[in-house]
Amino acid sequence: MKTIKVNIVTPDGPVYDSEVNMIIANTATGEIGVLPGHIPMVAPLQVGAIRLKKDGQTDIVAVSGGFLEIRPDQVSILAQAAEVSTNIDVDRAKEAVKRAEERLNLSKKDDVDFNRAELSLKRAMNRINVYEGNI
Repeated sequence: MKTIKVNIVTPDGPVYDSEVNMIIANTATGEIGVLPGHIPMVAPLQVGAIRLKKDGQTDIVAVSGGFLEIRPDQVSILAQAAEVSTNIDVDRAKEAVKRAEERLNLSKKDDVDFNRAELSLKRAMNRINVYEGNI
């Protein structure tokens, strides 16, 4: 089966680099599946999971936004933050959920940035879901 090269990079450095059969990502306009030979395009990514299928196995990477650049023989993902499912510190993610929920509850009373807390909650929940395989 044909493969396509995938690179996932963050400001902190490379996170994933491999040849895969298929990539599934959440873009701003919906979910996209990419196979070798896909037409070139660029799409903004949502907070979500990138599923990378290779030889019957699926690697999952949690991303916190960024961009997906597709070329016929390579896909580059430039993410603000990304973690392979096996590297996620789930306890830290659960603590982040608690903090974000507290900030959301306070925002009803105080002048806390509601959107920032909501995005923080989404990122933490995404990391937990990717770790647990609930995508």
